[in-house]
Amino acid sequence: MSLTSTMLTGFTGIRSNGVGVDTVGDNLANLNTTAFKGQRTLFETLLYDTVEEGSAPSATSGGTAPQQIGRGSGVATVQRNFLQGNIQATGFPSDLAIDGDGFFVLNEPNGTQIYTRDGSFRLDANQSLVSAGGKEVQVFSAGADGQINVGALSNLVIPLGSASTAIETSQVVMDGQLDSNTNTASAGAVVVSQALTTAGGTAATANTTLTDLVDVNGLPLFQAGDELRLNAIKGGVSIPESTFIVGTTGNTLGSLAQQFETVLGVNTDPASGGTPGVTIADGSTFPAGSIVVSSNFGEINAIGMDAASVVNLNGSIASPFSFATLEPAVGEGVTTSFGVFDSLGNLVEVRVRASLESKSDTGTSWRFFAESAGDTDLSPALGTGTITFDANGQFVSATGADLSIDRANTGASTPLAFTLDLSGLTGLASTDGSSELIMASQDGAQAGIMSGYSIDDEGVVTAAFSNQQTEVLGQVALATFANNEGLVAQADNTFLAGVNSGTANLAAPLTGSAGAIRAGALEEGNVEIAREFVNLIQAQTGVSSASRVVRVADELLQELLLLAR
Repeated sequence: MSLTSTMLTGFTGIRSNGVGVDTVGDNLANLNTTAFKGQRTLFETLLYDTVEEGSAPSATSGGTAPQQIGRGSGVATVQRNFLQGNIQATGFPSDLAIDGDGFFVLNEPNGTQIYTRDGSFRLDANQSLVSAGGKEVQVFSAGADGQINVGALSNLVIPLGSASTAIETSQVVMDGQLDSNTNTASAGAVVVSQALTTAGGTAATANTTLTDLVDVNGLPLFQAGDELRLNAIKGGVSIPESTFIVGTTGNTLGSLAQQFETVLGVNTDPASGGTPGVTIADGSTFPAGSIVVSSNFGEINAIGMDAASVVNLNGSIASPFSFATLEPAVGEGVTTSFGVFDSLGNLVEVRVRASLESKSDTGTSWRFFAESAGDTDLSPALGTGTITFDANGQFVSATGADLSIDRANTGASTPLAFTLDLSGLTGLASTDGSSELIMASQDGAQAGIMSGYSIDDEGVVTAAFSNQQTEVLGQVALATFANNEGLVAQADNTFLAGVNSGTANLAAPLTGSAGAIRAGALEEGNVEIAREFVNLIQAQTGVSSASRVVRVADELLQELLLLAR
């Protein structure tokens, strides 16, 4: 028996079990480390001294087993456990956890890629998303159209507080139900003024000079320079006031009538039906010399005027005209207003009025009129068109949906052109006999400030702006490996690709074997404290036992030395 060998055998037990204590100590030290992956120490036997290899069975003997004396234990490997840790919500939008396989990709200053499960990220002074150690998080970049370019990696910059440019409206999506039981719009309202005469007693015409008009007492209605304020009601909605200066804006009664027709937005397109417009009566239908205001068909287009519709701000006769509705409009309708945005982000109001134009066995057809007080020319009228439904009330087609608003001298691009998408409308009968017309959405926006961001399960980073717009900034990249246990652990909770890990496979979350991203949460370490204490007791017992072997061998060696004295 070699007592020296026995001592060395005991020493190997102390050393290998000491590594086990180190492993447990590291696990317990990192008990609260984000996404820490615990390890375990696995042991193996060392060399064996073979005293006798044994013998095979024979006719008279069952054979003998080999006689071997082991020379201790060693560390076979320290294995890392990559099982999923619990995911806990934190409320920080920059915190990310991986639910499933994969690692975040970080970029070292020298360009080397390292990997981590620790998603405790933050924004640095440059508003780049970085790890707790300051390394840039790598993402797949997004193009101007919001499409993710899966391929080359880049840093993720989230410029909170930055301004976005205004987006000019190009499409407005309409929604609603146009009741098929509505009365057909077959006539427009007709408003007529008193008969106007000249100082000579003749009936006024379109060519009559305004300063030649007199009232019933022979007093001049107007003087050169008089400022007239024009206003009216159209379909129950007030028309913005306009100004007419006698001798500057126009000199004749016809020029004043033309101003009325323009500012009232009367659409004279023959397709709209009837003879809408503002004219001077010749006496054939209405009193000669009277101003006749004929509206487009339908109550929704009916123009209402009275003595207060024309006010002379500095003349001797404050209310030069008295208007009365002689023919009412026929046919119900519906109106709505909404805002669109020009290239500077200015909100421009648009009003759409619709009335039933015709109905037949094949379906219904509605006519709409669009107008905008934000149109910088004198007339608010933008155009007219039709909406056709089949016999089942389903949308068939529309005309006149391409509109433009003059924005001259506003600093914005002109014209502001956009399209009405009317395909979402239906021509079904309404239960309450009313129609509804609303704007469902439009693609323009004012300039806004980036106020926040979100990251979804697929790792797509979306910025939110104060103008309710969003912008895709990129997509968090994940790296997966054929063998996670082959990764080489580094400081700062990171790993390097090892010779036995395989190369990194970069992918978007939820593609291939890559897991999902949980934003506002962190993955906890997977160390089980009870298991670690059991392992610690076992390692401690192993060290104590091996130490006892060394002590006994030492005592026996001392006894042998005493024999020599």
